Amino acid sequence: MAFTARIETALRASLDEALAGPVPPLLAAALEYAVFPGGARVRPSLLLAVAAACGDDAPALADAAACAVELLHCASLAHDDLPCFDDADLRRGLPSVHRQFGVPTALLAGDALIVLAFETIAKAGAERPLRLPALLGAVARGVGAPAGIVAGQAWEQEPTPSLQAYHSAKTGALFMASTMAGAIAAGADPGPWRALGDRLGAAYQVADDLLDAMASEEESGKSAGRDVALSRPSAARELGLQGAADRLDALVAEAAASVPACPGAKALREIVRMQAARLVPKQLARNAA
Repeated sequence: MAFTARIETALRASLDEALAGPVPPLLAAALEYAVFPGGARVRPSLLLAVAAACGDDAPALADAAACAVELLHCASLAHDDLPCFDDADLRRGLPSVHRQFGVPTALLAGDALIVLAFETIAKAGAERPLRLPALLGAVARGVGAPAGIVAGQAWEQEPTPSLQAYHSAKTGALFMASTMAGAIAAGADPGPWRALGDRLGAAYQVADDLLDAMASEEESGKSAGRDVALSRPSAARELGLQGAADRLDALVAEAAASVPACPGAKALREIVRMQAARLVPKQLARNAA
């Protein structure tokens, strides 16, 4: 997904504006650390790919939505790693935000990124005000209750959570928000793009479960073995390693098949397949070979 420059430019501009005032230095450093350097930026790239497939007639709005989705993802990582949840030491190959700056600052940094995400969309939406309510709604549903990231974290607190409901909220919801927001930003109907986000998000969560079970911290860039240690729902635990790998293959195929008819459909399907290939843990790939 060749949208890196647009995403990084939008993130840099949004964060620079937020840090222009007299921000507490520790909080400012934590915000910078949580966002840069980033990971693969898969969600904002997916959003921009959908916007491009739908005509991308308002690139500034699409860039703002992509920026917001990534800010929300970064916020969720800062919160997810906290001692009250995963208590993870590593993220993206570096100490997690709370290990670097302390728990209170990591919590506040995540909160600040959530607010900044919606502020970023609101400002850009002034140029296309008729699209703004739907865009804000789509993104909000991806992070809130009853089926967004917040719900995903809440499912972890339940004694017998549904694996499907957990995966859908924890990961799938923000992917669905990304595909639907990409369509909305470009003035298209978001409905046909929902399935792509749902299936691709489910694939990413199954892959994440496999990584947690099989990959080293060096390969995954984050603390490993947390699902078993914390008795979390996991496709690897419920289906077994091979069953989870088969499920991943099926979800990727479903995601590619769900791409709506559009001028860029073929290229978008290939992007889905290429991104999916990156998800497979190296050990699993070696075993398959």
